[in-house]
Amino acid sequence: MTKTFETGYTALRGVQLEIAPQRFVALVGPSGCGKSTTLALVAGLDAPSGGTVSVRGKPVDGITDSVGFLFQRDALLPWKTVRDNVMLPLQLRGVAGAQARERTADWIDRVGLRGFEGAYPYQLSGGMRKRVALAQTLVYDPEILLMDEPFSALDVQTRNLMEAEVLGLWQGSGKTVMFVTHDLEEAIALADEVVVMTAGPGRVKARYDVPLPRPRDIEQVRFDPRFTELYRAMWDDMRDEVLESYARARQAG
Repeated sequence: MTKTFETGYTALRGVQLEIAPQRFVALVGPSGCGKSTTLALVAGLDAPSGGTVSVRGKPVDGITDSVGFLFQRDALLPWKTVRDNVMLPLQLRGVAGAQARERTADWIDRVGLRGFEGAYPYQLSGGMRKRVALAQTLVYDPEILLMDEPFSALDVQTRNLMEAEVLGLWQGSGKTVMFVTHDLEEAIALADEVVVMTAGPGRVKARYDVPLPRPRDIEQVRFDPRFTELYRAMWDDMRDEVLESYARARQAG
């Protein structure tokens, strides 16, 4: 699959990537390598310039059914409460009444926000807003979760809490996750597999299985010797791509 934008910039070229159901897969690579573009193509928010993107064996043609997308910046509506923001995706899908209220209450509880149902986004911390966005994404039970650097703006402690929250909600859910991050440590701690992409135009440079046992303790897993070995191997693959991306940015500037 290839993606070239109207500006003439080719973000992805010759990408071949297959992801098995129920896997947690992280995409890593330098800025501009097409990680976010890949998620947009899977979601049906954009179309490839060449090649095919397929989900469950069917080519993507328009918005992909049963996909949840968690962006770097949340899309909460400031004039709606936590309850109303979480319920909104259900209302847009025709789910109403007691069923919508029960599912909304359940997910607010699951992400640890019971008692804040009537709060507005401006009254919440960054971590709490992310919890609302997570509940908003999961309340309609999507089969595939696309996450585009969802925790990059959070402080380290809150970020670790949210990573643990995501793992806890994902494990045993049967959902497939594609998770974009610049952080190798985050990728290894969360994923079953890490895909390393080249500097743009992005392509798949390497794929690594992460054989760390589950369930995982986000804090403790970083002390596993295998974690360090994986980090070293992935960084060896990424280093040249990061330097190449940096050199291009300097030339462009």
